[in-house]
Amino acid sequence: MAYGIALAVLADPTRRKVFERLRAGPRPVNRLAAGLPVSRPAVSQHLKVLKDAGLVEERSEGVRRIYSVRREGLMELRQWLDSFWGDALEAFKVEAETSNKAKGRK
Repeated sequence: MAYGIALAVLADPTRRKVFERLRAGPRPVNRLAAGLPVSRPAVSQHLKVLKDAGLVEERSEGVRRIYSVRREGLMELRQWLDSFWGDALEAFKVEAETSNKAKGRK
């Protein structure tokens, strides 16, 4: 149930903003923290939680750590969300077929 962990981790609005900033590509902590209403150490803590959840990865570049989205970490969450779309389409199909039969259409 990794999608449950991802949902819980991304429920925090500040953490979600940090994560969304990584959408544009890899970033060091100072660039991620710029303009946020929390300190750089707080952003580092949010990144640790995101990393522990498998949503973010880091690499060293000299003395800096560069963070990026770990796309594999989003797969289970995406599959879970996609299952809703499949279920909704199937329910719509069943409803349309039932409605058409009730009206005498094929």
